[in-house]
Amino acid sequence: MRLRLRTLTVSACFGLVLLAATYAGAQNAIPGPCEDSELPTHARIRICVPQVGWNGGVVLYAHGFVVPALPLGFYQTALPDNTPIDQVLQAQGFAFATTSYRRNGLNILEGIDDVQDLYARFKQAHPGVLRAYLVGLSEGGLVATLQAERSHDVFESALAMCSPIGGFRKQVDYVGDFRVLFDYYFPGLIPSSPVSIPLAVMQNWDSQYVPTIAAALATHANKTAELLRVAKAPYDPATPATAVNTALDLLRYNVFATNDAAAQLGGNPYGNRTRWYFGSSNDLRLNIFVRRFTASNAAVQAMRLYETSGQLPIPLVTLHTLTDDIVPVWHELLYLAKVDPFARGVFLPLPVKRYGHCTFTNNEVLGAFGLMVSQQ
Repeated sequence: MRLRLRTLTVSACFGLVLLAATYAGAQNAIPGPCEDSELPTHARIRICVPQVGWNGGVVLYAHGFVVPALPLGFYQTALPDNTPIDQVLQAQGFAFATTSYRRNGLNILEGIDDVQDLYARFKQAHPGVLRAYLVGLSEGGLVATLQAERSHDVFESALAMCSPIGGFRKQVDYVGDFRVLFDYYFPGLIPSSPVSIPLAVMQNWDSQYVPTIAAALATHANKTAELLRVAKAPYDPATPATAVNTALDLLRYNVFATNDAAAQLGGNPYGNRTRWYFGSSNDLRLNIFVRRFTASNAAVQAMRLYETSGQLPIPLVTLHTLTDDIVPVWHELLYLAKVDPFARGVFLPLPVKRYGHCTFTNNEVLGAFGLMVSQQ
């Protein structure tokens, strides 16, 4: 596994070659129109199959987090240059299928069920399917990974990009820690509690709160740097503006995901009652005065269903930027520690040296896809 970690840092460069070599026979594929319908859960689904040259494979795609208040839809379905994913995959001979899920926000367990139902619907309409692959982005990558772990002999391989696969509760605590530390360093800028967000804050976030917070972070650069250091929140020192960007990204996630997560998990999932923060100019003062919260027992129990096991019956390829501010790259290391060396599947991580959440290039995404399909 260590050898793979070293060699796979360059394997994305060969992904397009793999893709072209494996599916050279699909050069004459002609993309077909996409058909939209609905599952019994009211999740919307979209299925796209080449008119000519279908290779019998289908890619099931799970999108990332969407703010709960937004309408159901097909989000994040384009490559970084805005080319529709289905058009690229169909041109290579693959069918493409995706779902809105039945709800936005925290929908990982529901997403797993909706992806399973999507595949069942696809097989019913296209019984000639030979191979199925899972691809997920951010929160959808956790959907794909849990699906891969739990669905034996159904899928060939999976790809999870910029995803919190190392530990769901650790991701919750990472975001929660940042908010309570922000409130310590910049008190009063966001009203009320880090574990219960007022509706007015969500409604006026972009117009009222973002400009004020961004100005405070830029004006007090030393405080901002200390906040990021204590929170262990990544940014790019070569580009100072990324410090403000990291803070706003994490605060936005706290603002728009907190209430929904508590509702879905049966209580507040964030707790820092016994956590000791360090790396500040005065750790004792920080730990005395930072606000403390206790996660509810119901939420703690519920979060266990969202944890990965590392039991891989199929290959899992991951793609992650080394300086991801929202879902840190340490998730890859935590997942590596879980992986069962005797499982049938393998874990193939692809690190990308770049700042930002899911900030990949077309070649990197298609390279990871090429590596995934080559594992069948």
